Amino acid sequence: MKTCHHCGREVVLLAKLQRTDGCAGCHSDLKCCLNCRFFDPGANNQCREPAAEWCPEKEKANFCEFFEFHEVSTGERSGARATPLATSAKAAFKGLFKK
Repeated sequence: MKTCHHCGREVVLLAKLQRTDGCAGCHSDLKCCLNCRFFDPGANNQCREPAAEWCPEKEKANFCEFFEFHEVSTGERSGARATPLATSAKAAFKGLFKK
């Protein structure tokens, strides 16, 4: 399921996503770094795609040719997006302090 990075509303695309497309609920740009599957705040340029150029405004529409819409499971919220590695690391950390 594709969701808006700002409001979490499900996005239904009838055609290929265009740079000027916006969310039907909050009108946020959809083709932006925060909706991309390569977005990673801990990576170089905050992107896991090594050939991607730096984009200073992650919530604004851009011309990145590597953009792929981030797919989320039905239980995952877009605003609290976490990688499986981060989730397992948090669980391991919490396990250290259990009695």
